[in-house]
Amino acid sequence: MVQSAVSRERVALLEWLSDQRQHVVGVLRGLPDEALRRPVLPSGWTCLGLVRHLAVDVERFWFRGVIAGEPLDFDDNTGWETSSGPANAVFDLYQQEIAAADAILATADLDAPPARWPDYFDTWRLNDAREVILHVITETAAHAGHLDAARELIDGRTWMGSAETNVPRD
Repeated sequence: MVQSAVSRERVALLEWLSDQRQHVVGVLRGLPDEALRRPVLPSGWTCLGLVRHLAVDVERFWFRGVIAGEPLDFDDNTGWETSSGPANAVFDLYQQEIAAADAILATADLDAPPARWPDYFDTWRLNDAREVILHVITETAAHAGHLDAARELIDGRTWMGSAETNVPRD
């Protein structure tokens, strides 16, 4: 059976999104709790805070809030908070939000406009689910790169790099 162009597009978008999500988790694999909570760049964010941001402000906000129109608080400012609880709880939250997003994306019409849009984006708008997915891929990829830099500063490891570097591979 020949796959339709829309079906191929959906598969490609979701594969690229999945790759970036895996990068986020993969680059942090093996870091001790202290390192996940330690800011290494002048802006002061932590690796764990960035993962929480991706869970709350990216996956939850864009897919559950915007595409699906769930009645989430669009003014939730807890995305960068890092609790004193176990680091695994933040990674679990990220995986839960990914699962919820994937359930929405499995049936989302790529041409459908957002079901809900925040009032504070008065001069900017994404037109359909496709653009929202592309936005999230871009944001996740940018943050994966930030995590690459942070990880390299912490212990010299990176997710990607040439084989000639001294970067250990898992």
